[in-house]
Amino acid sequence: MSATYGSYMLTHSYATRLVWEGSTAEGYRAYPRNHNGVTVPPTQELALSADPAYRGNRDLLNPEQLLVMAASSCQLLSFLAVAARQGVTVLGYTDDAQGWMDVADKPVRVGRIRLSPMIEVAAESTPTRSYACPSKPTRSASSRTR
Repeated sequence: MSATYGSYMLTHSYATRLVWEGSTAEGYRAYPRNHNGVTVPPTQELALSADPAYRGNRDLLNPEQLLVMAASSCQLLSFLAVAARQGVTVLGYTDDAQGWMDVADKPVRVGRIRLSPMIEVAAESTPTRSYACPSKPTRSASSRTR
């Protein structure tokens, strides 16, 4: 059960299911890395694998890529919500995100993600109030910022 504040939920829950079939009986080099992930209730399914560095299938998405993409997508959607509420007309948003997993870290994990959005706004856009932007503007043709 989720608590609410007015019409806003205070806790959001997200469920997924991963399915893998195979055997590790032959050791690390032999077991299959391919698996499927699905949302619950099932609406979309993704074919996944391990990073190729861990003997995964390079033609499939891996969990580390999904983590970086999720962080990038979350920032995009948050930015668009703030911009729309402030009266800023966003025309385009591209983010070349990158994550790093240092195998010297114990436990091994994605320890850093860099988001690098390029945002295009309409030249006539004026926010309804000022707010701090964590990135500094680098150029302004039709008002692109990085």
